[in-house]
Amino acid sequence: MKRPAVAVMAKAPDFGPVKSRLHAALSPERATALYRCFLLDRLDAIRGLGGVEPVLAFTPPEGRSSLAALAPAGFRLIAQRGIDLGERLASMLGDLLEEQHPGAMAIDSDSPTLPMPYVREAAERLERGDADLVLGPCEDGGYYLIGLRMPQPSLFEDMPWSTDRVLALTVERARALGLRTHLLPPWFDVDTAADLARLHAEMAAAGGGPARTFAFVGDLFREGILTRTPARR
Repeated sequence: MKRPAVAVMAKAPDFGPVKSRLHAALSPERATALYRCFLLDRLDAIRGLGGVEPVLAFTPPEGRSSLAALAPAGFRLIAQRGIDLGERLASMLGDLLEEQHPGAMAIDSDSPTLPMPYVREAAERLERGDADLVLGPCEDGGYYLIGLRMPQPSLFEDMPWSTDRVLALTVERARALGLRTHLLPPWFDVDTAADLARLHAEMAAAGGGPARTFAFVGDLFREGILTRTPARR
């Protein structure tokens, strides 16, 4: 029996800039190293989830061999298709659903401390048929996860990506389509130096976090590369 598919959306770290909004605080090389920590920790977390089919949906296509060397055993690699994020999400989720998975989810790699029970809840809701659409809201107005039971390309068309309107507009479109929508608890992603300071503060208070990210971010602050206090949300 097919299991719900969870696809981590990823850029190959060695093929162009990543985490560019952090370049004002970190060198491109350090930002890339940070992103690699985020990605590897996310892949390990999904691998440990159980009950799902783990997928690494990557861009650009020529990054396949690079990411194949990073991905843990058990991950299936698929290249993202499309000219923008909306097309890439719609095509990737549509392809997985055509394979008769009882649900397909796309998850980011920029929210390193995201609790995995949230992802498990999304998978279970889709598998049971409790919801047609599951969304994991980001505090910045986007989403860290989107899951579907059937292809819904109109949810991704002409979307103002990277704005605070993404989640609200997606919910509005889902309502117009008559989709049963379930919202997971909100979480935060790391795009700016203030987000990174917040991540460091929360992991330090907890005394731990995703292993690679915890070590790398701790080094950034111990070495004085970043000292900014977290912004209020």
